[in-house]
Amino acid sequence: MAKIDELIIYRNLENSGVLRDVVEVAENFNNNDLNGEYKNKIISAVHQLVNFAGIYGFEKNLWQNYLTLLLVNNENVFSTACEIKGIEEGTLLNLAMHDFLIFRELFTYDFKNLGNLIDSSVFEMILNYKRVDDSGKAFNKRIRNCICELSCRLANSKSIVEFTQHIVDFYCRFGVGKLGLHKAFRIAHDESGVQIVPITNIAHVNLDDLVGYESAKKKLIENTEAFLSGKRANNCLLFGDAGTGKSSSIKAILNRYYEDGLRIIEVYKHQFRDLNDVIAQIKNRNYKFIIYMDDLSFEDFETEYKYLKAVIEGGLEKKPQNVLIYATSNRRHLIKEQFSDRDGWTGDLHKTDTVQEKLSLSARFGVTIYFGSPDKKQFENIVKVLAQRYGITLPEEELLAAANRWELEHGGLSGRTAQQFIDYLAGKQ
Repeated sequence: MAKIDELIIYRNLENSGVLRDVVEVAENFNNNDLNGEYKNKIISAVHQLVNFAGIYGFEKNLWQNYLTLLLVNNENVFSTACEIKGIEEGTLLNLAMHDFLIFRELFTYDFKNLGNLIDSSVFEMILNYKRVDDSGKAFNKRIRNCICELSCRLANSKSIVEFTQHIVDFYCRFGVGKLGLHKAFRIAHDESGVQIVPITNIAHVNLDDLVGYESAKKKLIENTEAFLSGKRANNCLLFGDAGTGKSSSIKAILNRYYEDGLRIIEVYKHQFRDLNDVIAQIKNRNYKFIIYMDDLSFEDFETEYKYLKAVIEGGLEKKPQNVLIYATSNRRHLIKEQFSDRDGWTGDLHKTDTVQEKLSLSARFGVTIYFGSPDKKQFENIVKVLAQRYGITLPEEELLAAANRWELEHGGLSGRTAQQFIDYLAGKQ
């Protein structure tokens, strides 16, 4: 059995308990030194492999899937050097290949050797596992499938060079660890401080799903592509009427450019004081991060925007080049203003300073994109496009008459109202 204590780069593996138990039992089995303790360990290992299958949605050879999971989740000096950029030669690659020789031996271990420990049919089941459904809690289906495909390629590798190339290709395409294998994240706190937590269920929205707003989408695409290519790019504010596709556009940008290394971290305004900690965790990675703030606005008494101003521009530490801030808002100027701020008497001796303070946050967004409510003709066009997309077969005159009645009763002219109307019709079909 492979000597995992000789691992160098992949020495600190998370969730490696199953690996260590299996190796220990296999080594003692060869020494004919088995007892009840080792039998319990192998049963526990089988139990955990089945649990992993439920959490991650794995099937077929659960042992190989588990080993692949260890490799794609381990953030080390080699894997983080490979992410997005790849690596072709050097001492680091040679050291990694030393470890991959050990993993390759683990991939080919024959569990029939342990057949007299527990019923051999148990091993047959975990090496040819059929999952109950197509779901998994930890990854979206696409990434889960890519990990399973990588598992098969690694198992079928004919040389250590081929084995290594498959892993490097995966790191280069997706990255490594939670930041590589997930598109979007939120912020949470635990006993160790600020944590970046994956969001596993993301709506797969495409920019083409948003009918109209071509100039707005073009402006957003141009800024994002400049950011991804390492050129100068601006923080971006999408503002305008409710239900016009501002948030959907951000999600669509994420889905389009995920494989180019784009990631999004959603932050709420009560978490702005955590932004420096978040940026410290991501600034040296090879991904491009958008810190996303949805429905951003502030009342007079809310002062969290001061943390955001300092992060965007004005603090001593420069914002990293791999971080931008995208926000959506119904307000162009983000912070609530009153007429008294400009021409009334409120007791403030420096009214101009008050106004400038409230405008200074929105001024830090170099790109502002307006999403306005559609007019009647644009609304009807959205309805017709969505109806065709969802297979609604009502005659056009009847469809538009129903849509106009719907918008009068459900929030007015907007893309969201049109989508809700089509969802209503689709539910009736």
